[in-house]
Amino acid sequence: HQQTMVYGLIRSVQAALKYRGGWKGLYEHMYTNGDYPFKFGTYMGHDTAGNRYYENRVDYPFGQHRWVEPGDIHNYDSASIPPEWHGWMTSMNDAPPGTGEDDYIAERTKSIIPLESRSDANVDHNVGHTEKLSNWHHLHNQSTVRSRGFNIGNPVVGLPPGAPSGYYTQPGSPYNDVSVRPRVNIGDLDSDSEGKGGGGRPYKSQKWADRLRTPEEKKVLEDALMSAKREAVEAEEGNARRRRMAMAARGRGTVAGGP
Repeated sequence: HQQTMVYGLIRSVQAALKYRGGWKGLYEHMYTNGDYPFKFGTYMGHDTAGNRYYENRVDYPFGQHRWVEPGDIHNYDSASIPPEWHGWMTSMNDAPPGTGEDDYIAERTKSIIPLESRSDANVDHNVGHTEKLSNWHHLHNQSTVRSRGFNIGNPVVGLPPGAPSGYYTQPGSPYNDVSVRPRVNIGDLDSDSEGKGGGGRPYKSQKWADRLRTPEEKKVLEDALMSAKREAVEAEEGNARRRRMAMAARGRGTVAGGP
């Protein structure tokens, strides 16, 4: 049995060398995935990213009978598989792209009865909005094309610092540039009236201003607030005394409820 296993391994390596075009191709696919070098199937086609698709329904169980070999082995991302090949990979359909499927869908779409409800959507399919590809490793789902931090970009997908992210955001999202409201300042703690030139600590709300104040400035405001409260209390006490003196001058009989 051991001799049979060794012989089978040698035959598999020989077949893989022939299938991959030599040692270079064999090592390349061993680098990408250890299952590829000894996995053989029928070539079904490729996409614009150079990904190659294979199928073998005889030697492999369902779920493993279709696979993709990446075109860019160093920057492969599953999002580089286009939707038409994704449907074939997940066995949603058996016809590979380019075999008349698009014409069939376009023809069947004509017989769909439109809904009575009005829609402002700018697409006529279930894929939804997709950003235009701009050589981001052929990523059709650009969720990973976003900055990894403020003004540092994303070297993994080649996004330079300061470049806008490529992923889609819903209208109203704080990450949607169109929905971001401009900041409107209502004051500046370092205004010209304080003799500091202005522009140093602008604020858009009183809560924001409180965060910008130093402990000393907060202490001054607290003292001023306490002083204003004491003055208000003293003023109210003075008004109460004057009302009591006025009632006493008129006599107790003029007071409602008096004897």
